[in-house]
This record gives sequence, structure tokens and C-alpha cells, in this order.
Amino acid sequence: MGKVVTLGEIMLRLSTQTGNRLVQSQSLQAHYGGGEANVGISLANYGHDVLFASKVPDTALGDAVFKHLQRYQVDTRFLLTGGPRLGTYYLEAGVGERAASVIYDRAGSSFAEMVMLEWDLADLFQDVTIFHISGITPALSENWRMMTLELMKQAKKAGCKISFDINYRGKLWTQKEAGETLKQLLPYVDYCSAGKLDAIYLLGIAEMQGNEQEEVSFYYRQMQQMFPNIQVFYSTKRNVQSASANQLIGTLWQENQYYQSQIHEITPIVDRVGAGDAFAAGILHGLLVEMPSQGTVDFATAASALKHTIHGDCNQFSKEEVMNFLAVGSGKIIR
Repeated sequence: MGKVVTLGEIMLRLSTQTGNRLVQSQSLQAHYGGGEANVGISLANYGHDVLFASKVPDTALGDAVFKHLQRYQVDTRFLLTGGPRLGTYYLEAGVGERAASVIYDRAGSSFAEMVMLEWDLADLFQDVTIFHISGITPALSENWRMMTLELMKQAKKAGCKISFDINYRGKLWTQKEAGETLKQLLPYVDYCSAGKLDAIYLLGIAEMQGNEQEEVSFYYRQMQQMFPNIQVFYSTKRNVQSASANQLIGTLWQENQYYQSQIHEITPIVDRVGAGDAFAAGILHGLLVEMPSQGTVDFATAASALKHTIHGDCNQFSKEEVMNFLAVGSGKIIR
């Protein structure tokens, strides 16, 4: 098992009950989550030694973040306290043909307001196998763009593999800003979550016409030619039939070969938030334990499919449960 550091913002999520609009809701469900924290929790569930680095306020909400992470055996020694507030977002749950919608209230958060790296980086990256971060972090501020680059440089210097999920959020920055930053960051990355839209709109790769599998392979190949240091690319393909029913396929590019999972029919969806993080963690788990490439993408996609069946941002399944799900199949009783 490997030692992993994930770093990013963790927030309070307040969600409506399915069937309620935000404007009519008199109560909201509270969950804590963020892309990097969610990946860390999944990897801890799979038996890896995981440390999560971030900053939260010294308040009851900050205390709740510590307890949330510790519940899943994530090491919080690099979770800093201080600053003005915990970032929040509101989720109006979708159903049927009505999509889910998000309102962010994260400006001025303790993490976003950081202007310097407050960790001892030699200590943070000591004996670490993988450092995982996402594109949400450099999107938060000019300072975080510079600090993300410095984190990657120091992690690389310490001998870490660097995992990066592009995770583009149009509400946080423009495609132009993201593309310019990615060209600085991706030369340091070893494992990258990126798909067709990232290739076209953020990296400037010309759109290709062909069948679906050829398309995905084409974009992976083009991205690897731009950044030959990246050993692994991965992403999901999703056919959205409604907010309550999706088809999900996982894809992986490793050693110049394309791999694809089976199709998962996910209906009804309980909570889609965090499904991409569950997939990313499944890929990293496969790489850490040296699974065959096909086994890695199958495991990651199954983990993502399971995440759709529970409330909250983070996956809550062990590696044994994911493997049982793969072996038994959807919806069957495990006796």
C-alpha cells in the first residue's frame, strides 16, 4: 500500500431533498467534501496511508471537518486552522429531466485566502508515493496558481508521482485562464484526469470526427504528445438520460494502449456529486497496487457507480465491497 497526500479546499455542502427547490426548502442536508478530500477518503477506505492538507477556520465548522476526515482514517496533521470562514455551496438536487444546480458561497474562505504555503514541504512530502491535487485549487486565486506550481515542483523534487485532475469549473475561471495555467502545470504531472472537452477547449487540440472509441484514443494520444511526461490519462464517459438515470463508462490510457470498462446502468441516482473523485481514487488505487490496466479501469468505474447510490460527497465503500460488486453484478444480493 502507498502513502498519498491530497491537497485542496474542503467545503460545507447544503443540499435540498429530492423534489424540493432551494427557495422552498425549510431544511437542508449538511455534508462535507471537496475533490481532493473525497479522493483521500476513498484511498483510505482501500487501505492506503492518506494525509489531507488544507486550511479551515478555528470554529465548530472547522472541527466538523476534522471529525469528518478522521472518521475515515484520513491523517489530518497537515490540516491547518485559521482564517475567516469555511467555504460553502448549496446543491439543489435534480430529478428526472430537471438537472441539479449549484450555488457557490466560497469567496474569502480560509483556504482561498492563503497567500503563502504554510506547510513544511519537506515534511509534507516525506516518503510520499503520490501527491494528488486538482484544477479547482489554482482556479481560486492568482496566489494559488503560483502556489500549485511550487507544490508540484517540491513534490517532484521529493520523488513523488504527481496526480492531477483538471476538474475544470467554469464558475471559477475562464477557459483561457485555465489553459494558460495548465501549460505551466502539466509538465510536472505523471497521472492526469482529462477528457475530450479538456483536450479541445483547454489544450487547443483540434476536434476529431470518428467513432467514439477512436475519438477518445485520439485525444489521449494528442495530449500525451503535448506532455510526454504524463504516463496515464483517464476519464469517464457519461450518457445522461436524465438527472436520475445515467450510463457510465470508464476509460484509461496507459503505455500507449486504450482501455474501457463495461457500461454501468445507474438508475435511480441517489447523489452524483463526488462520482468523478471516486473514479480518480479507483485509478490511483489500481496504480498503487499495480493492477493490470483493464482491472484498474474496471475497479475505478465500479467504485464510481457505487458512489451514485449514497448521499454525500465521499465514497464509503471498501476495496472488498467494490470487488464484490464487480464479481456479483448490479443489484444482486451479496450473501
